[in-house]
Amino acid sequence: MSRQRIILGISGASGFQYGVKALQLLKQQDVEVHLTISKGAVKTCELETDYRLEEIKALADVVYPIDNVGAAIASGSFKTMGMLIAPCSMRTLAAVACGISDNLLTRAADVILKERRRLVLLARETPLNAAHIRNMQDVTNMGGIIFPPVPALYQRPQTVDEIITHSVARALDLFGLETSIPRWGEGENKRVR
Repeated sequence: MSRQRIILGISGASGFQYGVKALQLLKQQDVEVHLTISKGAVKTCELETDYRLEEIKALADVVYPIDNVGAAIASGSFKTMGMLIAPCSMRTLAAVACGISDNLLTRAADVILKERRRLVLLARETPLNAAHIRNMQDVTNMGGIIFPPVPALYQRPQTVDEIITHSVARALDLFGLETSIPRWGEGENKRVR
């Protein structure tokens, strides 16, 4: 494998923009992006954004239909640095927590966990019920990372895009991918006592 690969899953939670931002930031990296988008995410894209699905897909190196459970990313022999699900719906979280591989997104996540690779889920829901919390705990116990996209206000964001960018960039940090974002204790955010 000459270039590192990462899988990006976009599920149907509110916040399709998180997946788009991940694609945009990954485009700046020397990493091959393998994308799958759930049916719920397609609907969320239509309801929440003005994006055309084809322009989003063009940002990835390889795009797989959600029903293609025989795709490369469904196999542990297909080496990747891991998978980011942005956003991650509670339905997708539950499927991952229970090992239900009923579409390519959840199958790929299952493979990432069984191969002990990095799985990061930008879980989007509030408030949380006991089932959500149990599912988050189960995924964490399996080695996944639950990463709710909580805004970092110390950077004094001026736009929604800045908030989204910071959350996604921090998630990409977990894969060792460097992005230029304001960081606590650096630059203007350095606190002096």
